[in-house]
Amino acid sequence: MKLTIPFREVAATIVVCLLFLLKANAQDYYDSKYDNKRISMGITLSPNINWLRYGDFDVKSNTARIGYNYGLVADFAFSENYYFSSGLLIDNLRAQSETYQGGVDGTDFVINNYSLQYAEIPFGVKLKSTQRYYRSYYGQFGFSLGVKLSAKQEILNGNRVVIQESRNMKGDANIFRLGLQLGGGVEWLLDHNLRLMTGLSFNNGFTRAIKQGGANNSYVAFNFGILF
Repeated sequence: MKLTIPFREVAATIVVCLLFLLKANAQDYYDSKYDNKRISMGITLSPNINWLRYGDFDVKSNTARIGYNYGLVADFAFSENYYFSSGLLIDNLRAQSETYQGGVDGTDFVINNYSLQYAEIPFGVKLKSTQRYYRSYYGQFGFSLGVKLSAKQEILNGNRVVIQESRNMKGDANIFRLGLQLGGGVEWLLDHNLRLMTGLSFNNGFTRAIKQGGANNSYVAFNFGILF
């Protein structure tokens, strides 16, 4: 007895199998979900825009300047969506202000250019969405504690001629800096163990950065990083 299988049935079976495989692959592509690691570490580079806040001190003008920070970041998972975030960063903060001085070199104000560098440890809570379409969204809230590494000041008169330059501000800049940090962004899955982090954060300085006038320093940072 000879068994024959119609060609149409064979073709239909093959088509159904192909459609099933395509559907499974498409579902994997759109879900793109892998097991979350308990600990993720990486490197970051963040340009920032920072400025000084003088409170009631009489300042002619206050100008934001561009700086940057870089270093290591680490996320420690409590669960799929909740993390403790920390790291070690080197902050390079710059700011400019014009303050009244009662007539220096024929002008009644001077321009102060500050360049401050801190070793900073951020710590806070990071909330992350479930991963879909090869990305997840996050928001974080916490604090940062910085220790001064260096502080420089350049003083110019109204004609922008340097009249004083200090390579080490010593007691004129506080040793410690404490800030409140708030931010958010997107993590992009590049591979099973590799993610690209992009985001925006605001750091509001609590403590005085410059003792003259009791100036606090705050900044907005554009965050970029690679997590492994």
